[in-house]
Amino acid sequence: MRRLLLLLLLLLPVVLLNKGCGAFYLAGGMAQSFEYQKRIEVLARYEGLEHKTVAVVVDTDLGILHQYPTLPEMVSSGVGGLIAREVSGARVRTPANVREWQFSTPRWNAVPYSDMLKALQVERIVLIDIHTFRLTPPGNRWIWEGECTATVGIIEDDGHSPDEFMDAYHVTARFPTVNQLDRDSSTAQIIETGLLTEFMKQTAWMFYPHLAPKYPDRYKPEVDQTP
Repeated sequence: MRRLLLLLLLLLPVVLLNKGCGAFYLAGGMAQSFEYQKRIEVLARYEGLEHKTVAVVVDTDLGILHQYPTLPEMVSSGVGGLIAREVSGARVRTPANVREWQFSTPRWNAVPYSDMLKALQVERIVLIDIHTFRLTPPGNRWIWEGECTATVGIIEDDGHSPDEFMDAYHVTARFPTVNQLDRDSSTAQIIETGLLTEFMKQTAWMFYPHLAPKYPDRYKPEVDQTP
């Protein structure tokens, strides 16, 4: 057995030499791709949800709501679920209760934030205002290029001004990262699910330590959909 291993080790340089530089380029490309998929630990940007009652409230314009009527509830459920699972001591109001309050409150998005806190009976509100949710680039329905953008504001009951955001962040999620992916290569359902997953993940990540791509511009979320 030892002789066989020794023989293989001796022959390996010869095989690589006979194959030319192609083998080295292949190995280099694989190593680079692996490097681009690496993830590093990132701390929470906002830690004020720990041991607090929380409501995740989602708003969007009528155009997006007409195309994707379940989007607010799915985002609220997904982000709220990750917060409840990952943030120590956080108690999250159910999406159904939040949506019921929204439906029963005329012009709820014009209600002062302090009144929202009282109505929902929580100490923190994560208000997600979705500006963009599209699966293809503007004017080109033949290419998949999903993008979701939003402002995420934090409302605190014990902040300096409960009627203003304590903090606000901009989130941009894209799926897939493959350039010029033609329409026949995937389906609307796959792209929508991937984009939604990526957006919910990036939004929830702001509230707890997590593993994030080392190279965000090179990372392929379609390869790794781990929350």
